Amino acid sequence: MGDLMGVLSETRDRYLELCRDASVNLATPVTVTWIKSGDALVRWGREHLLEASLEGVRGEAWTDQPSDWSGTLGDVFSMPLKAVGRRAIVVATLNALAGRLGLTAHHFRCRHGAPLACGRELVTQLRTRFEGVGRVLVVGCQPGVVEALVEALGADHVRVLDHDGDLIGKTLHGVRVENGNADITADVRWCDLMLVTGSSVVNGTLDDLLRHSQDHSKPVVFFGNTIAAVAAIANLERLCPAGVH
Repeated sequence: MGDLMGVLSETRDRYLELCRDASVNLATPVTVTWIKSGDALVRWGREHLLEASLEGVRGEAWTDQPSDWSGTLGDVFSMPLKAVGRRAIVVATLNALAGRLGLTAHHFRCRHGAPLACGRELVTQLRTRFEGVGRVLVVGCQPGVVEALVEALGADHVRVLDHDGDLIGKTLHGVRVENGNADITADVRWCDLMLVTGSSVVNGTLDDLLRHSQDHSKPVVFFGNTIAAVAAIANLERLCPAGVH
């Protein structure tokens, strides 16, 4: 996994193999739409929602560089991964493809009012899965998740990192949002568990976060719908309790 987008690149290659095994036509049209309104959450901070559609199956991805796009499944498999906006198109399409192949569940966004309930259920599942976890590092600020963690563990046992300059320095439920662009080694050492936004597969931080997890022997769990397809193939632990099938 030495290249910049190691996990995403390797996962995409694996989906190409699965398409060939399942006789999925690479000429299948794909449409990616920047969702600007609707009956559910379509924006959080600087991130906007993309929705990919192929053969009537939809997949989503959150990104701060949204755009509309259309092409074929083959185009997606050959698309360069260097640009954030292109990675978002690829990830949204892989999520749709994973749904088409029956590999994912809970891969659609929360509806209005669901984030806090989702956060509480996520914390319940975390504490069941990782008994004794007392200090959690959240990478990618999601208020419902942070609030639920603070309720369960106390503000002194939660740290939050984010890349959004509008969030950095703000206090959320008693926890200051720190700069995720800085060296996070001390934060990783401090925590018992890393809880990471699935958007990391789009913003380009996924590989580094996995290396931190390995280097410091800290379990990492991803939350949200964006990383659904990648998690399914790369065997990454993911929770998305309020996500929709």
